[in-house]
Amino acid sequence: MMYLPMKSFAEKVRAVARKIPPGKTMTYKQVATKAGNPRAARAVGSIMRANYDPDIPCHRVIRSDGSIGGYNRGGSRQKERLLRSEKVW
Repeated sequence: MMYLPMKSFAEKVRAVARKIPPGKTMTYKQVATKAGNPRAARAVGSIMRANYDPDIPCHRVIRSDGSIGGYNRGGSRQKERLLRSEKVW
């Protein structure tokens, strides 16, 4: 019998974030829920903070109150610029 390796929560989070299309956003909580743990919004923030893969658009993950939150590649101003360029704001 062949066993497939289970994906870690971080891998699931990155897979969810990778699928957020330009012009759309998801909250940290929505990403956590889709990744299988609705109570892990803070963990999603930590995973996004450590993400430097350009194929994972972590700038599209925002806070539940609609505010931008932090961004590890240039700060919140850069995150806002990226979202504006994608016509999110």
